[in-house]
Amino acid sequence: MLSASVSNDTTFHPSMFILLGIPGMQGQHIWIAIPFCSMYILALVSHSTILYIIVTDKALHKPIYLFLCLLSFTELVLCSTTLPKMLAIFWFRSHIISYHGCLTQMFFVHAVFATESAVLLAMAFDRYVAICRPLHYTSILSTTMIGKIGLACVIRGLLFVFPFVILIERLPFCGHHVIPHTYCEHMGIAKLACASINPNTVYGLTVALSVTGMDVVLIAVSYVMILQAVLRLPSKDAQFRAFSTCGAHICVILVFYIPAFFSFFTHRFGHQVPPRVHIVLANLYLLVPPVLNPLVYGINTKQIRQRICDFFMGRK
Repeated sequence: MLSASVSNDTTFHPSMFILLGIPGMQGQHIWIAIPFCSMYILALVSHSTILYIIVTDKALHKPIYLFLCLLSFTELVLCSTTLPKMLAIFWFRSHIISYHGCLTQMFFVHAVFATESAVLLAMAFDRYVAICRPLHYTSILSTTMIGKIGLACVIRGLLFVFPFVILIERLPFCGHHVIPHTYCEHMGIAKLACASINPNTVYGLTVALSVTGMDVVLIAVSYVMILQAVLRLPSKDAQFRAFSTCGAHICVILVFYIPAFFSFFTHRFGHQVPPRVHIVLANLYLLVPPVLNPLVYGINTKQIRQRICDFFMGRK
């Protein structure tokens, strides 16, 4: 048994945790890792390419591309925070993670997720200004304003997630080490504690509903207003292009939020959900958006698509 490799530590905090992977599917870990690894490599290549193209091409230093650059960076960090350790668990049975390593991973998972949520809101605002206030676009979204928005996205994620670390640090674990998951997340760790975790639950719900939930509401409002403006366009061709772009963006947003909220609420209320279903979906919301977003926000954009073709064909 994995737990036999760790002594029955009864100290306040264990020196390490054991990440089981996907409960009930340990025999299939080696095969499950293949599509996960393939998706991770695809995400690394596509986002790195987009970052390089936008950073090096001054013609793309415009609001929508700068937001896309920030989105690509956050998604690279998000999937790189979990996938290397996950693949080590699946292929090399490297289940042990140190206590502080687990808290560090937890912090980055939640902080980067909150940051990406804010970036998606910023991108929805960018599209709203571009379509509904086109004459004021450059004055509203100046380079200075974009820098402030990006900094605010990062600071907000750090400030709201840092209390998770404090809430975990206050908990005693009484020798409990085994986390039935592929990575460390707030409630997955808190559930191992041998004390009340009500403050963790309340604060987690508060952050999810008031921060991430508010992002979802504001994104929805932005796209409703965008669609209303699109419907007033005189050209059917322009309407079709706008609907196509907005539809693709909305699909990506749904893929990002639905598995995330499913995982979040399953930890608290979904006791009847099979653990393997919960863990698989919790992994997908960290991996599927980084794979899909370059296709939707990058390749679906004519300028980015052309630069990518030039890049891989060696044209300047």
